[in-house]
Amino acid sequence: MAKRPPQARLVRAGRQLGSHVATWRKLQNLTAEQLADRAGISRPTLTKLESGNLGVTLSTYLNVLRALGQLDRAVEALDPYETDLGRARADDALPQRVRGPAR
Repeated sequence: MAKRPPQARLVRAGRQLGSHVATWRKLQNLTAEQLADRAGISRPTLTKLESGNLGVTLSTYLNVLRALGQLDRAVEALDPYETDLGRARADDALPQRVRGPAR
């Protein structure tokens, strides 16, 4: 089965995230080489991440955020209980698994 190309929305989001990482690096006066070293990755991998390459692994992205001191903010940004929906449903018992419709 052929792999589908990523949706334009994902490509755009990857570029935005990469741009944000590059901006954080520059705000902290770090060279790409310094940040890559602190994150334990290669300079070319950081370049891929900063350019929005969707093939960069999640662990690489998280290591870069850690090296920038932004890991906790990223985790908190995705906390569902910090949203209106999450707070409204906080007392509901969530299922352990969600199954799709029967086939």
